[in-house]
Amino acid sequence: MERILVVSSAENSQVLCRELLSSFQAQVVNIGDGSEARRTILTQSFDLIIINAPLKDEFGHELAAMFSQKTTAGIILLVKSELSDQIAERVEDYGVVCVPKPISKAFFYQAVKIVSATSKRLVDLQNENIRLQHKIEDMRMIDRAKYALIKYLNFSEPQAHRYIEKHAMDMRISKREVAENIIKTYDTWRDPS
Repeated sequence: MERILVVSSAENSQVLCRELLSSFQAQVVNIGDGSEARRTILTQSFDLIIINAPLKDEFGHELAAMFSQKTTAGIILLVKSELSDQIAERVEDYGVVCVPKPISKAFFYQAVKIVSATSKRLVDLQNENIRLQHKIEDMRMIDRAKYALIKYLNFSEPQAHRYIEKHAMDMRISKREVAENIIKTYDTWRDPS
């Protein structure tokens, strides 16, 4: 965990969070209200966001829900113990962990560790999703190139496949690059019909 955002209107809570987070060796950024936090999140990224509700300009659960949709950061919402169950129901579908106040040091550390691990897993899944999307795009491009070879050069599908593979190996480029070159070449040959 490298960067932590603490959103708290109370100065003493900011100090307490800073003390509790000192063992995590992370840069802690303190912000006093929801609107400033919204602006900050547009230009900076964080691994963990802690919101101490209520804030001076809003309660904080809407802010937590919005952050969960806009970032991959783990989010902890600190709420008075008498409200924690009610607020937890509102935010748990967003993956926000609700921690009751007053804060137990052991429970807080446990929540930070769980949220951090969950956030890391989410980032890994998003990266895997991006990798798979690129792979699907590559396959579509290669299939388009095969279709062009079949249509314009009367190749069979295995011949077209072999042509792309061999060209990629011979030229030491990816099959996608070969496919892009084939598509560029044969897009100019398109029928006007």
